[in-house]
Amino acid sequence: MREEILKGLKDTAPVALGLVPLGLAFGILIVQTGYDWWWAPIFSTVIYAGSMEFLAINMVTAGTSAIASLVTGFMVNFRHIFYGLTFPRDNIHSRLGRAYATYALTDEAYAIVSSKPKDEEVSGPHILTIQGLIQSSWVCSGIVGALAGQVIPADIKGLEFALVALFVVLTMDAFQNNKDYSLPLSAAVCGILSAVLFPGQVLMVALAAYFLLLLMRHFSPRLDTAMILRRGER
Repeated sequence: MREEILKGLKDTAPVALGLVPLGLAFGILIVQTGYDWWWAPIFSTVIYAGSMEFLAINMVTAGTSAIASLVTGFMVNFRHIFYGLTFPRDNIHSRLGRAYATYALTDEAYAIVSSKPKDEEVSGPHILTIQGLIQSSWVCSGIVGALAGQVIPADIKGLEFALVALFVVLTMDAFQNNKDYSLPLSAAVCGILSAVLFPGQVLMVALAAYFLLLLMRHFSPRLDTAMILRRGER
């Protein structure tokens, strides 16, 4: 188990570090919106949904209705439905561990686990270490940001780009394990078409379309073989 925990720490350390600027920004926003500093860990524990936490601050402040908040939360986190279909939660043997893995399933945790080679099984302790370190980094940096909110300027530019840069790196690592160019190309096509046809619901429509395409490739080996695009094969 110790070896698996160390693997999890090694895999997650760069990602956890990348979340620090975002957590600091969230903590600063909490304080400068008018909340006490201790609301930062409450938001990051009860909600723990990254971008949804930023939206939640505005919705609570604006007095948004419960129904509107539920609909917004569902649409923002709709992608987690697809994550749950392939996340290796069954590798965790304890019920409590599986419950935590479900609660702590984030974009970052999914990206790290899915970037592993297909022939490498990710153990339960490995998964839980990844998720625990990611949440700890987010919660702790949020607390630090909230406590330092009166010192750090609110108009600092560039902190929000840390998340984009983080996902670019994770995507590159995942691609190195499966260099099928049809996957990113298909995702790009789904995104572009969704932006043109459904500009108000780009993320949800693009994810749904890409997920359906992956299902078709999974259940039709002939289609999957025809779509594979690797350098030097064609």
